[in-house]
Amino acid sequence: MGRMTASTGRRVLLAAPRGYCAGVDRAVIAVEKALEQYGAPVYVRHEIVHNKYVVQTLEKKGAIFVERTEEVPPGNIVMFSAHGVAPVVHEEAERGRLATIDATCPLVTKVHKEAVRFAKEDYDILLIGHEGHEEVIGTSGEAPDHIQLVDGPGDVEKVEVRDPSKVVWLSQTTLSVDETMETVDALKEKFPQLISPPSDDICYATQNRQLAVKQMGAESDLVIVVGSRNSSNSKRLVEVAKLAGARDAHLVDFADEIDEAWLEGVTTVGVTSGASVPEVLVEQVLEWLSRRGFEDVEIVKAAEESITFSLPKELRRDLREEAAALAAGRGGAGSEA
Repeated sequence: MGRMTASTGRRVLLAAPRGYCAGVDRAVIAVEKALEQYGAPVYVRHEIVHNKYVVQTLEKKGAIFVERTEEVPPGNIVMFSAHGVAPVVHEEAERGRLATIDATCPLVTKVHKEAVRFAKEDYDILLIGHEGHEEVIGTSGEAPDHIQLVDGPGDVEKVEVRDPSKVVWLSQTTLSVDETMETVDALKEKFPQLISPPSDDICYATQNRQLAVKQMGAESDLVIVVGSRNSSNSKRLVEVAKLAGARDAHLVDFADEIDEAWLEGVTTVGVTSGASVPEVLVEQVLEWLSRRGFEDVEIVKAAEESITFSLPKELRRDLREEAAALAAGRGGAGSEA
């Protein structure tokens, strides 16, 4: 059957899985629940998840985002974002007399625990990740004397360790799977006795979303990734799409950021979204495309996801009362946590 008989020949490949992962879902719900239970304001240290729309929506509901713990007035509630924080941040909150809710993704917490364990055993820890990313700052803070950052294969030559027989690698959870393994291979060449973490640090959601994009990218002229500029996993999806064979790939926060010029000569558009992106933003992109003749949508399914995480346990306590007690210098029920 020739291509001429297709309605317009234009089609959309929609990646699955895409969008929210379990850790993001949990963190966003935690902010909403905290606002419901305790009333505004609830302070959040750093963006709860790296998505513009989510942050703006939560701000409207009464969340106040701060970069530093010191910005939160004593006697308030502060939530730590899904990316996790270094132990010193918990200390800052205690000094600032704040009640805390920890919305760190459990898969990030797992990497933190690995860092602590290997540091205790006096290993040199090589943390593969992007410099300045909140997750990397948080993990490094667990064992600053034992951890050095390796930002991609090009960084390997400058790595030095005390004892090549006591080296382990860990990684940020949202990296490109292929590039990370390339870095690991380069490290193994330099340190043949390098130990791997007990289970892969790159999370299931990152891997699944990249897998779907690989399948889709090979058949796409253009791939549109919905996600924010500061979202590591979203930016990786653009790179993965290009490597998989997509002629062109772009990251957009909203449908109105798509440039009509990208559609020139394009018959197949791949669409996906990063792990912190609500589905409504993807729907708006599909509507935008459908108004331009891309009405035929096929799902490219790479994996099933059924993982969920329970909400932070602090939401079961009366944190307003604890915060007031802390502000008054009486300590709070949560101070043993």
